[in-house]
Amino acid sequence: MAGPGSGADAETVHGRDETSEERADRNWSEILQELRAVQTGTQILTGFLLAVAFQPAFAELATQERLAYLGLVVLAGIATIVALAPVIMHRMLFRQRQKERLVRIGSGCLIALLAVVSALVAGVTAFIVDVTVDRTAGVITLAVAMVIVGAVWFVVPRLGRPRAR
Repeated sequence: MAGPGSGADAETVHGRDETSEERADRNWSEILQELRAVQTGTQILTGFLLAVAFQPAFAELATQERLAYLGLVVLAGIATIVALAPVIMHRMLFRQRQKERLVRIGSGCLIALLAVVSALVAGVTAFIVDVTVDRTAGVITLAVAMVIVGAVWFVVPRLGRPRAR
């Protein structure tokens, strides 16, 4: 039975019978799904950060806390721009038969976005603890959050991986 991926131009890669175009389409769809998940959290964090400056208690922040806040706002802005990059690129390359290039660059943008959002989440958490508890608690929170981020980035992907014999 011949399916959409069968034929002279189809190839089997990692158990999939699909053409390079079908693989690129599938990979692009996966990137878009991951972008959607990350964008929602990024938008919520960015909205939170932008609202903080308009709260009466913001005037009471120490200079160091204001600088940390501004750093977080910059990170949120960078995250938003990086999240838009694959979508902008898709629009600019639309119907130019460059899906594989789009997938490669979009994947890189997604990894960069995940790194920025990881730092942003750790920073926002530490900032809130710093402002509500004290600086020491904020620094400890940042250190713990960065250890967790490191584990998620470098330990979790290795779990369940087949071991070399």
